[in-house]
Amino acid sequence: MGEYAAMHALFEEAGKFLAGRILSEADTSAQVELDSGKRVKVKAANILLKFDKPAPAELIAQGQALAAEIDLDLAWEFAPEEEFGFVDLARDYFSDNASLPQQAGALFALYEAPHYFRRAGKGRFKKAPAEILQQALAAIEKKKQIQAQIEAWGQELQAGQCPAAIREQLYKILFRPDKNAPEYKAVVEASRASKTAPLELLHRAGAIDSAYQFHWKRFLFDNFPKGTQFPPLTAPQPPADLPLADVQAFSIDDSATTEIDDALSVRGLGTGTVTVGIHIAAPGLAITPGGDLDKLGRTRLSTVYMPGYKITMLPDEVVQIYTLDEGRANPAVSLYVTVDEASLETTSSQTLLERVPVQHNFRHDKLDHIVTEDWLADPSISVENTPEALLGKRAELMFLQRWARHLKGRREEVRGKPENFSRPDYSFRLVGNDGNEPDGSERVEISTRKRGAPLDLIVAEAAIVANSTWGNWLSDLGVPGIYRSQASLAPGIKVRMSTKALPHAGIGVKSYAWATSPLRRYVDLVNQWQIIACARHGQTAALAAPFKPKDAELFGIISSFDGAYSAYNGYQAGMERFWTLKYLQQNNITEIDAAVIKDSMDGGFLVRADNLPLVLPVLGAQNMPRGARVRVRLGEIDEISLDVTGALVARLDDPEDRSDDAPVSEEDDDQAVAGPLAIAVDMNEAEPPAADTPKD
Repeated sequence: MGEYAAMHALFEEAGKFLAGRILSEADTSAQVELDSGKRVKVKAANILLKFDKPAPAELIAQGQALAAEIDLDLAWEFAPEEEFGFVDLARDYFSDNASLPQQAGALFALYEAPHYFRRAGKGRFKKAPAEILQQALAAIEKKKQIQAQIEAWGQELQAGQCPAAIREQLYKILFRPDKNAPEYKAVVEASRASKTAPLELLHRAGAIDSAYQFHWKRFLFDNFPKGTQFPPLTAPQPPADLPLADVQAFSIDDSATTEIDDALSVRGLGTGTVTVGIHIAAPGLAITPGGDLDKLGRTRLSTVYMPGYKITMLPDEVVQIYTLDEGRANPAVSLYVTVDEASLETTSSQTLLERVPVQHNFRHDKLDHIVTEDWLADPSISVENTPEALLGKRAELMFLQRWARHLKGRREEVRGKPENFSRPDYSFRLVGNDGNEPDGSERVEISTRKRGAPLDLIVAEAAIVANSTWGNWLSDLGVPGIYRSQASLAPGIKVRMSTKALPHAGIGVKSYAWATSPLRRYVDLVNQWQIIACARHGQTAALAAPFKPKDAELFGIISSFDGAYSAYNGYQAGMERFWTLKYLQQNNITEIDAAVIKDSMDGGFLVRADNLPLVLPVLGAQNMPRGARVRVRLGEIDEISLDVTGALVARLDDPEDRSDDAPVSEEDDDQAVAGPLAIAVDMNEAEPPAADTPKD
């Protein structure tokens, strides 16, 4: 082993060039001391230069300075075609007597220019072919231009201006970004530089022209990326051989309803035995599983509702064939329930496939002021301008309300407590909208309807009878269906969907299968196919039904439906909140009366407005009990986050007297857990979902 008192070495270690004093050296390695004092063992093959002068740090500094000055194009021209070493290039580029710093400079320059020179070993290189070099240089130049563009866009964003390219990619950048895209990188860099959240940054820069359009386009981006238009499809005609039912049915819906799924009929009044017909539109008689319309329905899974607009699950030409319009005999799956007129107890039921004459389409928003509990209880009461059609059905409605109240009472016995839905239903009307796609500038009107109004109660209880009866029937015949169940009414126990006929504690029934809205919900259409098989085949229905026991396809449908339905309901809730906030602005409402539904929330509490569908956090008091009535001053409204806060102005009730507290319902319990944006939209038959019937 030899000793080198002042010999130095330049070597490569893990892709870096280091230099230091050689302490000792063997055939295959050397001990080298760096300027930091650290000693390292270096393989002999990694030592590229040995030198006495200059000092290691000085050699590296001089070499790096010279490397920066080397003209790589000229060096490439000088380089031989065959493999070469860095010293060879230094002698060709600088001179035959290239100095140590020049040799080091050539090494550094070659190493840092892989697009010009390919590495062929320690200190060895081979120049790239001309064609490959040109491609590499073009790519490098493009990368520089892109980076320059990113920096320019970032500066514009920080200056409060939004580049067109970023505006076009707004929703993708925010919600499904390509993190390698220059538009995304510009937003990220500007966000970091300005210490501003990306959404706020883009909002300040004017990328979001309309808060309403922001919410709408985001929803479409997530759920309808290909748009909401239907592909051209041939609408199937109903079977021609269906028998005509001997009834005169009528429907009860909101005026905006076009997908009329259900109608009712009553026969036998005054005979002691009454037959109630619950007639459900039957697209399942013509839409076939696996067909184009089925695929379309399975893609959309539900109609989407929002104030002033909707996106239907099925094309209008299909809906118009099967909707239960008045003046037509429409194909239907009918459940006939035989009821003892005195006791109101059900004695039997039967399901038929038939054409049902629909005599009237009643619209509850035009009749609620007439069809009151008093009007139904006392035939002598008359209301001015009552339609003749309604008078003709008065006796039937009177019986149906008695029956509905009886059914509700029976369910509440099973539930173990009365249903407690103290909040009213709210209806939104966009003035002058006429069903066209809103743009967010419309004036909004919000009206209230008492939950459980007579017409609502009739429709709701009839739907529950149909869904529970058919659910039990499917189970009895061994035909699988899609069920909704709830194990108990304990807090946190939610409604879930499955293929098992389990009890629904919230409704108070043995089993519950959605089947009464096949024009609007895909699971109802699936269940209708199964019910049709039962009606046609009876005890052998399990063999004939489209979906067999333990069919994996049903589980896939449940999973897809749950996700889509939650997204649609979430959007509806958000848009109802948007228009509620708009209502506050348009009417210059700065204070509201409200009830506390959750206390001790980060130093404040959560309140529900008395006369609007609005829940918001309020600061300004501690230990405010649930049910306390308060007046709240509203803060600034953020239409993008759909946020508004409040500050306590005064307590309106007597703190010492709990009798004047506001009632707090099951819905408020759910709201307190879910937060301000959650709105109960999981309704049974409504259009929009909060309009017609009680929860679920």
